[in-house]
Amino acid sequence: MRKDRAYRRQAKQLGVLFMTVLLFMGLLWSQADTTSVFPAAAVETAGKKKEVKKPVPAGAIYKVETEKKIVALTFDISWGEKAPGPILDILEQKGVKKATFFLSGPWTTTHPELAKRIKTMGYEIGNHGHKHDDFPKYPNEWIREQVTKSEQAILDTTGVKTNLIRTPNGAFDKRVVKQLNDMGYTVVQWHTDSRDWMRPGPDKIVERVVTKAVPGDIILMHASDSALQTIDALPRIIDGLKQKGYDFVSVSELLANANVSSRQE
Repeated sequence: MRKDRAYRRQAKQLGVLFMTVLLFMGLLWSQADTTSVFPAAAVETAGKKKEVKKPVPAGAIYKVETEKKIVALTFDISWGEKAPGPILDILEQKGVKKATFFLSGPWTTTHPELAKRIKTMGYEIGNHGHKHDDFPKYPNEWIREQVTKSEQAILDTTGVKTNLIRTPNGAFDKRVVKQLNDMGYTVVQWHTDSRDWMRPGPDKIVERVVTKAVPGDIILMHASDSALQTIDALPRIIDGLKQKGYDFVSVSELLANANVSSRQE
């Protein structure tokens, strides 16, 4: 009889211990981190797909470290309608299927057909802000407002939700970069500046880009009407880089291919 009572007591204690272990394991599982380093991956949770986001690279990106002969042609557009069409024509004629365009909000709103053409042709679209002014001059609230305005304009016009940004005039500091990173944006600068905005002449633009470009380069050009010489220079830039064995990729593809080279200021 005593043995039966001792056995029942022991069994009860084991049952309580077993239930405690189960509850503890359930608590750990519910708090487990299901995030992933892969972009836009779908994680199965309770029969539902949950999209997880790729971590945003810290700092401003200038180039990537790679042995592959790949470069990213990038074009900023903040105003005008004379340059974008011819530049898109040249890219198409030369068979360049990958490039990245950074669009300002007001330009996108006033030139919807050109913005849609960039999207339709398969080129990557990034954010170039709303008011074309230096971000470091303003508080974080103003920066958030400006970026959100341009983000919404691009989304409404092209259906693209931007996650790359090039600040107006390329102006930034540590505070600005952190604010943009916190908003989910990768800040994209450049390693090779064509200086087409200085209008030095098509020959000098071509020479500068073709001689300075390196593997993993981000090349800055403009498709605004302030840089009409880019139209004459671009075909020779493309030919010159191809002759050197370079392939063209988008900024996102460039970042996915190698280690990034970034700076905070």
